Amino acid sequence: MVSRVGGVVSDDFRKQLLGYGLTTAQILYRMPDHPSLLQTYVWQNYDLFPKFPALQDFLAFWQQKLEGPLFSVTVAHSKLVKPAELRAVGGVFRLH
Repeated sequence: MVSRVGGVVSDDFRKQLLGYGLTTAQILYRMPDHPSLLQTYVWQNYDLFPKFPALQDFLAFWQQKLEGPLFSVTVAHSKLVKPAELRAVGGVFRLH
């Protein structure tokens, strides 16, 4: 969320201006007690395309600290702050 309180811009908005985009990862992992079953986890944060350092850090943490082995990771990424879309006007019409 973007909030401006007392002249301070939120960290999320600052990241967007620096080129970060909203990254969503759908993580499928095997259940520790039942390895034949898959569970899903959705992770979302601001990250940099194409290397995704925040996601890489999270996945490294997952592999070191959590018991459920990763099966697959599907990533979607979108920049939220984009250049304005402008369109040239084809003519000017004046009414009285």
